[in-house]
Amino acid sequence: MTCWLCVLSLQLLLLPAAPPPAGGCPARCECTAQTRTVACPRRRLTAVPDGIPTETRLLELSRNRIRCLNPGDLAALPLLEELDLSENVIAHVEPGAFSHLPRLRVLRLRGNLLKLIPPGVFTRLDNLTLLDLSENKLVILLDYTFQDLHSLRRLEVGDNDLVFISRRAFAGLLALEELTLERCNLTALSGESLGHLRGLGSLRLRHLAIAALEDQNFRRLSGLLHLEIDNWPLLEEVAAGSLLGLNLTSLSVTHTNITAVPAAALRHQAHLTCLNLSHNPISTVPRGSFRDLVRLRELHLAGALLAVVEPQAFLGLRQIRLLNLSNNLLSTLEESTFHSVNTLETLRVDGNPLACDCRLLWIVQRRKTLNFDGRLPACASPAEVRGDALRDLPDSALFEYFVCRQPKIRERRLQQVTATAGEDVRFQCRAEGEPAPTVAWVTPRHRAVTAASAGRARVLPGGTLEIRDARPHDSGTYTCVASNAGGNDTYFATLTVQPEPAANRTPGEGRNETLAAARFPLDLTTILVSTAMGCITFLGVVLFCFLLLFVWSRGRGQHKNNFSVEYSFRKVDGPAAAAGQGGARKFNMKMI
Repeated sequence: MTCWLCVLSLQLLLLPAAPPPAGGCPARCECTAQTRTVACPRRRLTAVPDGIPTETRLLELSRNRIRCLNPGDLAALPLLEELDLSENVIAHVEPGAFSHLPRLRVLRLRGNLLKLIPPGVFTRLDNLTLLDLSENKLVILLDYTFQDLHSLRRLEVGDNDLVFISRRAFAGLLALEELTLERCNLTALSGESLGHLRGLGSLRLRHLAIAALEDQNFRRLSGLLHLEIDNWPLLEEVAAGSLLGLNLTSLSVTHTNITAVPAAALRHQAHLTCLNLSHNPISTVPRGSFRDLVRLRELHLAGALLAVVEPQAFLGLRQIRLLNLSNNLLSTLEESTFHSVNTLETLRVDGNPLACDCRLLWIVQRRKTLNFDGRLPACASPAEVRGDALRDLPDSALFEYFVCRQPKIRERRLQQVTATAGEDVRFQCRAEGEPAPTVAWVTPRHRAVTAASAGRARVLPGGTLEIRDARPHDSGTYTCVASNAGGNDTYFATLTVQPEPAANRTPGEGRNETLAAARFPLDLTTILVSTAMGCITFLGVVLFCFLLLFVWSRGRGQHKNNFSVEYSFRKVDGPAAAAGQGGARKFNMKMI
């Protein structure tokens, strides 16, 4: 046994050792010859170590104590392609520090103490495609900071103290495809600075204190496809022209304070395929909010305050595949809200207080094939099925709980009210049905009045119509319409408003009427009658004159008067006068 051990030891000694990398390996680093990698993380290094092989392609110096980078520190690594200097204490990078790295493609400076990037730091980095400057102390980006990075595709400058970006800070970034700005002190976006990024395809703007999007912010970014706006607590509205010039395929506006679907801003985004408006205080989705998004396939409205999705709210969404309405306040989601439910594949309505009645029948009928993304919606009412998942309901439940009862207005007695101008008038309309019907009134002028209407007329809880400060032109027949998913019922009421007596009018009202009468003394009827009388008088005078002329001419008969006039030319001395002298001239004139 001892002999065998000796032989084995001798063979191991005779095996050729793996050739060390050219130039050796720094004492506190780990070198991998196959990948030409030198890794020195967490080694408490205060400078770039000596002895790094010249053929190194990947150098990791993260989480050390390096304070400064000078031009000669990396001069011996011309083949370097990736450099990681993250989480050091670098406060200064001298111009030309990377000028000897023509093949460098990835440079990570995340988590340092950089406050300013002086011009010339990124000189000769023609092949750099990724630059990470996030989590530093940068306050300003100067003009032409990145002008030599013609091949840069991804730039990270988030988690800094940025308060200003110069107009030409991004000049030269012709190939940039992705830009992330987050957790900065920016209070506005410069449309001119972003305008240099003509090739930008993805823009992420997160955790910013910007209160408004201006029309010119993205106007020049014609190639932008993905825009993400997240955690802007001061943003309350997406203006109609804020997305002009863009042809987005993906838009995300989340964790802001917008209270309505930005339908006007979305009107020109016909190429949009994914829209995320989650975690905003949006309470209602009105009819036709997305009518122009004909290519939209995914719509996310999760974690909002949605309580109402109006009929035909998703009108125009012909290609919708995924709809996420989870964690809202919805009691139902009717089939009439969709352009077509046949294209829908994934539906998220979990986390809503759903009322299991006939309005959800279309979901229950497709519960075996519809994808709920692993989060099954459950009934909140009625009490018999509270907590039961829609997918687990038996077929017998369809005939017991998912049947609607058409509304019926209980009191059919005709209400005829006569009121004096200025009084408040109320008409009752109490309806019952399953589910509980909604009540709306139609005025004599065919205007619909609902509980959400503003003005003198409004619908009170219970369906009562209230008309405050009634006026004569409010007179007429009012129609109450009670409707639910099972149908509707109607009822009529009549109102007559009499003008207020003159004795009860206030001095101000009398003065106003006097001024109105002085300003407009004639009404239309008076003007028409006066015009007709004037025309008749004029025609009568003309006819009378013609009659007088006719009678006078007939009385004169055929008598004619003839006059003869004879006169002589005045004599003029001279030959010309003699030549022109012809004696007296005689004329015969006839008078009729």
